[in-house]
Amino acid sequence: MIYVCVVTRNQSATAGLVLWKLRKVFQEFPREYHILVADDASNDGTSETLDTYQRSLPLTLHQHEKPLGWAACLEELLRDALRRSDRPKRDCVVTLPADFSVSPAVVPDLVRRFESGADVVVGEVDGADPSLGMRLVRRHAAWLLRPGVSLPGIRDLTSGVSLIRLITLKNCLKERPDGLLASSGASTHAELVARAAAGARQISAVGVAGRPEAAAEYTLGDALGLALDLLRSGRRLRIPAPTAPVSRG
Repeated sequence: MIYVCVVTRNQSATAGLVLWKLRKVFQEFPREYHILVADDASNDGTSETLDTYQRSLPLTLHQHEKPLGWAACLEELLRDALRRSDRPKRDCVVTLPADFSVSPAVVPDLVRRFESGADVVVGEVDGADPSLGMRLVRRHAAWLLRPGVSLPGIRDLTSGVSLIRLITLKNCLKERPDGLLASSGASTHAELVARAAAGARQISAVGVAGRPEAAAEYTLGDALGLALDLLRSGRRLRIPAPTAPVSRG
């Protein structure tokens, strides 16, 4: 089973596109799947959009009346996937951004790496940011995350796209039963990948195409906010570097 996790807040314009594209992907790439969506107190019509797809997709919606934040919502979905799975060595979770900055069309590439033995697969976006500030921050994310987070061989820690074998995730939660993710902002994806990779036997990286239209919406403030968030996480977190090398196709 492939559990696809999507966290959204006030993204009615794109959340529906993500779900529509996921349905099309799995029609052409038949695998058993279930979509888990956390709606973090949206007030722009996102809830109504999600309700529409809940009637036509294998989808479970976690609705929040008050915002919890990306990390709390994502961890909620990850734990839900683990509760549902009775085959954690054969099942996986996929994380995707709700803003459609990366198309769900990347899912087959992630899954093929998983089916070839990878425990963690990281999607790396290349060249999608027209903003110089955002390009610089993404390029130097690994430096900003030092010394607490180290993922040698991974070129993009901010895409929001990843796949994790559920047994690997389960082992991570055993070590941190009170809470897997300590981040609160955009560095959440980097923390998740780092914690999973620390216990992975095989790590793989896959190049994914970003959507330029979404990247164009980023502002200088977004770039500075991301840089500060990564910097704070690097000073606060202490995650062992993975021992497994990163393979590429």
